[in-house]
Amino acid sequence: MKKELQNPFPDGNCFFCGSNNNSGLKLKFYWDEEKKEISTDYLPARHFAGQGSILHGAIQMGLLNEIMGWASYTFTGKMAVTSDINVKFLKPTYINGEKINITCKVTSREGLKIKMHAKLFNIKGTACTEAKGTYHIISSEKYRDIIQ
Repeated sequence: MKKELQNPFPDGNCFFCGSNNNSGLKLKFYWDEEKKEISTDYLPARHFAGQGSILHGAIQMGLLNEIMGWASYTFTGKMAVTSDINVKFLKPTYINGEKINITCKVTSREGLKIKMHAKLFNIKGTACTEAKGTYHIISSEKYRDIIQ
């Protein structure tokens, strides 16, 4: 069963998940205990098109990066920053008035490094884009210094 996750970002201004960002996507993230994964759904806005009706690759990468950040926080209870991310575009992701689904699983943790695998699916459940990333866990103090 999925459980909605509370947003750990106090100002609510994040482009992807901030509830106070009027230009943002306002994504909500969910933890599925049975699947051991984080997920979100998103209805792509028409103005995020790249060529034709394909969802721009940068938006896809941002969605995958964001969910990995949420997964690392959920798994560790600490903020983390992206160390590296490798994205593969498998099939076009079309903006067609239907929601897409993004999921992420933690694959390993070694000290302050956490590795994850995220996927973006179309409405039919076909994986269109995937990413593998490594995030570096940081202290609360370092996080405060970074966002200042």
